[in-house]
Amino acid sequence: MKEELYKAIELRKSGKNKESNQLLLKLAQDFPEEASINYQCAWSFDLLGEESKAVPFYEKAINLGLSSKELEGALLGLGSTYRTLGEYEKSKNTFQRGIEAFPNNRAIQVFYSMTLYNLNKHNDAMEILLKCLIDTTSDNEILNYKRAIEFYSNKLEKVWG
Repeated sequence: MKEELYKAIELRKSGKNKESNQLLLKLAQDFPEEASINYQCAWSFDLLGEESKAVPFYEKAINLGLSSKELEGALLGLGSTYRTLGEYEKSKNTFQRGIEAFPNNRAIQVFYSMTLYNLNKHNDAMEILLKCLIDTTSDNEILNYKRAIEFYSNKLEKVWG
């Protein structure tokens, strides 16, 4: 099983996504209770643009229990997949779980902001993006205005004067 899983991951890394997916799907059928296989299978469906097929594999992998690193990826993947399918509340809840468990993962926060945008929570989405930007950028022009950007990040609707 481990050798086949490794082979499927290597196929994905070399751009052979369809072949990787076929092998992972067979592994998921043969070992339905293996969380890592379900996670990798979900990921492979996402890469093929078959998001609706990815969802049950993500959900099962998370419910079976993943390592911390895999859980981090699975929550990001599932939240993003829900968003692309228009399941914004499920996406929001998944990302909130991811942010709670992995508060330093900026990618989860950025994808969460996209979901907030879809939910017409534009101010919240912008606040998250601006904070991610100022916390991660090395651009001196932006860093020169870090305090101002941070200050205004949650006051975008306020008119001064």
